[in-house]
Amino acid sequence: MLERTPLKDRTEVTFVLPADTPPGPVSVVGDFNDWQPGVHQLVPRKDGNRAVTVALPAASTHSFRYLAAGDYWFNDENAEAQDGANSRLHT
Repeated sequence: MLERTPLKDRTEVTFVLPADTPPGPVSVVGDFNDWQPGVHQLVPRKDGNRAVTVALPAASTHSFRYLAAGDYWFNDENAEAQDGANSRLHT
C-alpha cells in the first residue's frame, strides 16, 4: 500500500506492507535510491504493519520494487501502474 503526504515542493510517500508477509527484512528499491537494497528498509509501525517513508519531488514519476530476504523481488499490487517488471508511482 502507498500513502502520500503532499507538501509544498515534494511528496512524502510511505510504502506499507503487512508485518510478516513476506517474512524477514524488506526494502523498497527504485530509481529514487539508485536501486540500492537496504537504503530504505521497512520498519515496524505501531499498527503492526511495516513501513518506510521516502521524500520525492512533486509531480514526478518513479519505478520501484520491493526486495525481501532470499533475493525475493516483488511489486506493489496497489501501485498505479506497472512498467515492465516494476511498479510505478506518480507524486
